[in-house]
Amino acid sequence: MSAKLKTSVPPRWRKEVQSILITDEQLARRVKILAREIERDFRGREMVVVSLLSGTVMFLADLIRHLNLPLRLDFIGVSSYGLGTESGELVFTKELRIDVRGRDVLLVDDILDTGKTLSRVVPKLRLLKPRRIKTCVLLNKAARRVEKIQADYVGFEIPDHFVIGYGLDFAERYRNLPFVGVLRPHIYKEVSQHVCKK
Repeated sequence: MSAKLKTSVPPRWRKEVQSILITDEQLARRVKILAREIERDFRGREMVVVSLLSGTVMFLADLIRHLNLPLRLDFIGVSSYGLGTESGELVFTKELRIDVRGRDVLLVDDILDTGKTLSRVVPKLRLLKPRRIKTCVLLNKAARRVEKIQADYVGFEIPDHFVIGYGLDFAERYRNLPFVGVLRPHIYKEVSQHVCKK
């Protein structure tokens, strides 16, 4: 499903947000459809939903509200330490507490772009011997992919824009926006230049 540019940015955000890529209405509609697809595939079996912190929080909350099957919920913390907008070394900041051995696992992430995060997390989960692992992402940005990995469930295919909102951030800001928007380039370029000078 492709995202469309449909509405104008609220005045409060126009200096920082270039455009709305996915509206809150589009998000709500698509998340319901994703939940139905997942329910159909899991066929009523109990699942462990494993969510990556912290960008998934809004997407995750909406998704699990629409999942009408038994589930347990846990989180993995993964941070990428790099300069500016470039991803760097991945560090695990929180481990699972729930035992997933022999269970069906749904791994939820906000965005699949380079694929570096999922290509590290999925093998780590496999070592815990789950029955199976399915992956679900809100956004798929295939243009930036460097790892050979795909998600089983995808909310929206998006072009190579720097996106924020609905849980996605830049420098820990914008997560609370109810839509997915495109950040104006001067915002992240200024921060990247400042970081590089340090």
